[in-house]
Amino acid sequence: MPTNNKIVSQKVLKSAYEVMCLAKYMTEIYETNKELTSKYVHATSRGHEAVQIAMGMHLEPQDWVAPYYRDDALLLSIGMTPYELMLQLLAKKDDPFSGGRSYYSHPSLCRDNMPKIPHQSSATGMQAIPTTGVAMGIQYLEKQKLIKKKKNPIVVCSMGDGSITEGEVSEAFHMAALKQFPILYLIQDNGWDISASGIEIRSNKIVDYMKGYGGIEIIEIEGNDFIHSYNTIQYVIKTIRKDRRPFLVHADVPLLNHHTSGVRMEWYRDDLEEHNKKDPLPILKNQLVKNGIAQTYIKKIEVQAIKRVETDFKKAVKASAPEPIELFENVFHPTEITKEKGERKPKGASPTMMVDCALLAIKELMEDHPECLLYGQDVGRRLGGVFREASTLAESFGDERVFNTPIQEAFIIGSTVGMSIVGCKPIVEVQFADYIWPGLNQLFTEVSRSCYLSRGKWPVSCIIRVPIGAYGSGGPYHSSSVESVLTNIQGIKIAYPSNSADMKGLMKAAYYDPNPVMILEHKGLYWSKVKGTENAKSIEPAKDYILPLGKGHIVLSADEKNIQIGTTVAIITYGMGVYWALASAKKFPDQVEIIDLRTLYPLDEKLIYDTVKKHNRCLIITEEPSDNSFAQALSGKIQENCFTYLDAPVKVLGSENVPAIPLNSILEKCYLPNSDKVTDKINELMTY
Repeated sequence: MPTNNKIVSQKVLKSAYEVMCLAKYMTEIYETNKELTSKYVHATSRGHEAVQIAMGMHLEPQDWVAPYYRDDALLLSIGMTPYELMLQLLAKKDDPFSGGRSYYSHPSLCRDNMPKIPHQSSATGMQAIPTTGVAMGIQYLEKQKLIKKKKNPIVVCSMGDGSITEGEVSEAFHMAALKQFPILYLIQDNGWDISASGIEIRSNKIVDYMKGYGGIEIIEIEGNDFIHSYNTIQYVIKTIRKDRRPFLVHADVPLLNHHTSGVRMEWYRDDLEEHNKKDPLPILKNQLVKNGIAQTYIKKIEVQAIKRVETDFKKAVKASAPEPIELFENVFHPTEITKEKGERKPKGASPTMMVDCALLAIKELMEDHPECLLYGQDVGRRLGGVFREASTLAESFGDERVFNTPIQEAFIIGSTVGMSIVGCKPIVEVQFADYIWPGLNQLFTEVSRSCYLSRGKWPVSCIIRVPIGAYGSGGPYHSSSVESVLTNIQGIKIAYPSNSADMKGLMKAAYYDPNPVMILEHKGLYWSKVKGTENAKSIEPAKDYILPLGKGHIVLSADEKNIQIGTTVAIITYGMGVYWALASAKKFPDQVEIIDLRTLYPLDEKLIYDTVKKHNRCLIITEEPSDNSFAQALSGKIQENCFTYLDAPVKVLGSENVPAIPLNSILEKCYLPNSDKVTDKINELMTY
């Protein structure tokens, strides 16, 4: 345990007091100028400064830290300047974190001389999973001997007490305890969750709650006492660097300012006098005096801090705002995978099931890239995936590279952020599309936004595999299609292969793409057991085959003569829809042209529009219920861009608009599209 009465040098005390004064006067100048500074909501560290500064002073350039929205004193202590923080406060162009895109004290940082900071979101506690993913990635790289270092890095995740009740935070704690990651969770407990007190919303104390996570050492400190905090943090960080295991430090701190500039303390606080008695600044000031630092020197620190804050604030106010064109930058990190290459049909190769082509693609990637690993639900050694889509991989590459996770979809998805930014390449699996919902917050808040809100500093390079679609009477919890929700999330790419060759080529493209890619894999096409899907089983492409995202494919062409006389129709579809369309097209010889989208984002819009303009009639087929769907949105885009060419409205055929897919096979058949329903729609278009 730490020795809290250990002597702290005058140099450290002086430095800490300088930072604390800066943080205090920044709070005051924000309040004095609240008409200006409250344009964008912010919070400050006032009351929390001691433990934050103590933490920041022990972090080194090889370390990682995830501050939360009240951690401006921590940011100052690692070397950020008041001016830099004020640029974010005022959403200025040169804000070093996000270029005016994100809130105050929501940093992202990649500087050689400072600890690294992943993109930090605003959702309470959501940084816990990505940051735990950083520690997970560091552990993996260490075990695989892929990391070069002079000194062991550590990971710090800072959170307020209100975050503890979030379910996703518990997923992070559980994994850290289970796997023994080198991470420190700093909980700054001021007793308030906005206007709700801790007594109102927690059934027991945080430290008692945390005792349920065996494997995380818990230490309690008075977070308003700098020397106590400094010595404790020093001990904890030294231990993590050596032992590579997790800690949680619970710091009791006062809240001496508003919750945020938008929720002012006078609206809900009845304990201000009590909290003011615990102000860390006079405590630290007294510690300076006791350690022989002259009052005149202390006064000099205070005067210099006031002057610097005032100067930096005036400068920040005058700084330039972002240019409108910057809105569109950093949505994705540029990819080099833009053209199809390699052998799609090598001589001597055999037809291979789609599930096996996915497996073989990952096997080849893992052979060539030691940073590549696969994890998720039931993908480990015993089962190799519920569809055997990861079969033999653990045997081939070991349990450190292919392993099961707990049933924690949020962690599976969100951890890819941290894994990616430390240099790993995670391939993860959510067992069914129906189970994507618990992970949606991480996908939307963290995975999709990291590149954009960090101004390109932290793109997330990962593959998220999602078995999807109705097959074999899976019922309401194993059959859903979710592409409309996913395509509405900006910042992710989505592949949806309909055959083996496309599966392997898209998997390779997804791996080499520096952005998050979801691969939706239809369960009914895995083995080509559904009547009419025999062509989903195709020749396995060569190892070097790559099919870029965003390239659709014409799987069936109409006759030119029929096109000229206006008796043709274009069908745009994907996944199982390709096979419903092909079956129906047999009833309209040479009159149907079918596009397999292959990727839902990015869309091959040129191919779509050119094809529709050629045929003047268009049918879109989806397995989702048609109302308010991705397919209807695509229909709108086509009608907007091809209106003058159309001889009929764009039609959409999807599943029936009911809340879930029934288990009963008769009801399931009634629910889903089929070739007969496609035929009816084609006839409608032809006779319009």
